[in-house]
Amino acid sequence: MTDIEREEMEFDAVVVGGGPAGLSAAIRLRQLMPDATICLIEKGSEIGAHIVSGAVIEPRALQELLPDWKERGAPLRTQVTEEHVLFLTEKRAIDIPFIDKLMPAMNNHGNYVVSLGEVCRWLGAQAEEMGIEIYPGFSGADLFIENGRVCGIVTGDMGVTREGEPGPNFAPGMILRARQTILAEGVRGSLSKRAMVQYNLRKGIDPQTYGLGIKEVWEIPAENHRPGLVQHSFGWPLDDHTYGGAWLYHFGENLVSYGFVTGLDYRNTWLSPFNETQRVKMHPAFAKHFEGGRRVAYGARALSEGGFQSIPRLSFPGGVLTGDSAGFLNMPKIKGTHTAMKSGMLAAEAVAEALQSDGPDEATSYTRRFKSSWLFKELHEARNVRPAFAKWGMKLGALYAGIDSLIFRGRAPWTLHFKHADNETLKPADETRHIEYPKPDGKLTFDLSSSVFLSGTNHEEDQPVHLKLRDPSLWTAVNWGEYRSPESRYCPAGVYEAVPDDTEKEMRLQINAQNCVHCKTCDIKDPAQNIDWCTPEGGGGPNYPVGM
Repeated sequence: MTDIEREEMEFDAVVVGGGPAGLSAAIRLRQLMPDATICLIEKGSEIGAHIVSGAVIEPRALQELLPDWKERGAPLRTQVTEEHVLFLTEKRAIDIPFIDKLMPAMNNHGNYVVSLGEVCRWLGAQAEEMGIEIYPGFSGADLFIENGRVCGIVTGDMGVTREGEPGPNFAPGMILRARQTILAEGVRGSLSKRAMVQYNLRKGIDPQTYGLGIKEVWEIPAENHRPGLVQHSFGWPLDDHTYGGAWLYHFGENLVSYGFVTGLDYRNTWLSPFNETQRVKMHPAFAKHFEGGRRVAYGARALSEGGFQSIPRLSFPGGVLTGDSAGFLNMPKIKGTHTAMKSGMLAAEAVAEALQSDGPDEATSYTRRFKSSWLFKELHEARNVRPAFAKWGMKLGALYAGIDSLIFRGRAPWTLHFKHADNETLKPADETRHIEYPKPDGKLTFDLSSSVFLSGTNHEEDQPVHLKLRDPSLWTAVNWGEYRSPESRYCPAGVYEAVPDDTEKEMRLQINAQNCVHCKTCDIKDPAQNIDWCTPEGGGGPNYPVGM
């Protein structure tokens, strides 16, 4: 496409992403600078449309941000009443006693089971009441860089044909100029990726490791509903070298949040996270919770599991990284909302200082503020748990986690490290065990197509495909030749299919980009890093209902 003249708008700060981190950053910045011009863009059709999480939320950061959150009507209504951690075998479930004593991070006393999408919609309403400009349906397509400094972002063009040319309803994206840009895109954000490369933010940092979380919401009979029940499991059906486990939360009006997280450093190319999610529901410890119920929602997203030693440098000329864009999830707690919110608040405080200063334009105090906060202490104490599973496997990793938590209390005089990125861990197809998954019954377990339908996912058919192969020949040689198309199994939306080519003698990759739920797994796990997840036109993707 030829160069396009773009409209420009100017702000003191532009926030990219309407999740917990971005909304908290915008609100905190407004609290510190009542007269600042603040704009927040969100690629979803509305705030919350692309939000999917378990979720049990620790209200600590919310209490700091908006101390009167209860009076404001924040949607934290179901307090945790009981919790269990189960070790599963194929037929049995062993309830681990005194888990809150063995691993204090697992103690959910005082926490709430929520719909994170609903929480974000509420935070968005608070932000708008404070005068923050929120633009849903606008994607951040590129950083706007002048003289080596980020000076805002470029929003995505709308109405572009598959050939990359303007269509009849073409609307060029805008340049949103900003003195400071806050990147809060969530996991593997496109602009965050570019900023990390542009400013070498990952130099000397451990590779990030990720998990894929797949979630369903069920509506069950009132007589079976146990509001505030929290259940986690590990073990079956994953092998000892694969990190992951299931959650099940009772919340709201007869709702159950169920899901499964698979660590994306798994080795077996035949593994399907979606099918693992389905078959766990057949286990007696889970199946009983769905009796008489119906599935009402489905979604998926990747999460950053690396924690403390995988967090990059947080500031760069003209901007900052926050939330899951930087990787602030506390994996032992299985929580990232309170950490994302706190990181957004710290980022906003650093940005406010930079905006009010005559000094350098980089918000360098962000790192200092992080290091002196409870967030740093929390993540530092949790730093060895996830890499222990990567190093020693599920059973020994769980044993180490207990020792680290109970004896060392997170203060062991060593730090374990991640050695490999997730795309480097797959073994070739002929070296791994083929997994036969049971066929879905349509009542408790389901297929991909009916699942994606419940996500409300939609992309306009004539827009450019936002999932691109950098080198199509690599797919045939590597993905198919060595690994037998792992993307056709790890994608939780049926985007990728290995199908016969026109000669029916070779295989080719078919990309059903309209199915994409924006989980980013393909961008993470592709063995040759040949799949590039680009930002689609704003407003496309899932439209998750309240409950996700």
